[in-house]
Amino acid sequence: MSKLSGKEMAVAIAQAMDDKKADDVQILRMSEMMVETDYFVICSCVSFPQMQAITQSVRERMDQHGVPLCRQEGRDNNHWILLDYGEAVAHIFLESERRYYNLEKLWADAERVPFKEGAEA
Repeated sequence: MSKLSGKEMAVAIAQAMDDKKADDVQILRMSEMMVETDYFVICSCVSFPQMQAITQSVRERMDQHGVPLCRQEGRDNNHWILLDYGEAVAHIFLESERRYYNLEKLWADAERVPFKEGAEA
């Protein structure tokens, strides 16, 4: 069982994404807006190989923290991969899909959470 809070999970996911040069990594605090999860962590990438590398990086980081994957949606050549860790959900998009679904606009009222030292929300 993981000892990480939902916010700590979200930050760990964001850092794992950033380690693989994901584009525009964002953490949205969803706890006021939905009951299913507390945080969305969203990123985009430019290719399928980068998408797979980001997915693997997130899964490895969460395994290191003892956080079990609840479910994964999308594999191989999908344009959007979702990794559900309960309190935090990772959304890994190809750039065109991210623009199309525009989760940041859909959830515009969600608080943005910084994940880098000195970053602003």
